[in-house]
Amino acid sequence: MTPTTLVIGPTAAARESAIAAVLSPGVATAIILEGLADANSSLVYDESDPPAWQPQVHRIAPGCLCCAGNLVLRVTLNRLLRRPPAQLFISLADATHVESLRAMLETAPYDALLRLEPVLNA
Repeated sequence: MTPTTLVIGPTAAARESAIAAVLSPGVATAIILEGLADANSSLVYDESDPPAWQPQVHRIAPGCLCCAGNLVLRVTLNRLLRRPPAQLFISLADATHVESLRAMLETAPYDALLRLEPVLNA
């Protein structure tokens, strides 16, 4: 099962910095970010870095991931989980529905693929 952490915080930059702070070098990591890229993202890596040091970063347009963005999130997750990463982070632009998203991720098929970790507050 892939350890999965939902990340909440006031800004994209704060959430991305919180994720960058807990990444383990050399561990295959996937990150799903809701919202637009920040020009000074902590998750931008030098292309000369070894691939193992670079997480897979997937951006989803802003919109509640458990409501309006549900289909996009499911498609992204399904693609990622074909070759599961060692860890997964999902950054939410709005923490209002974090419990609804957790509930969705605790149902089939994700309940057998993901192990939800405590929420990371940025």
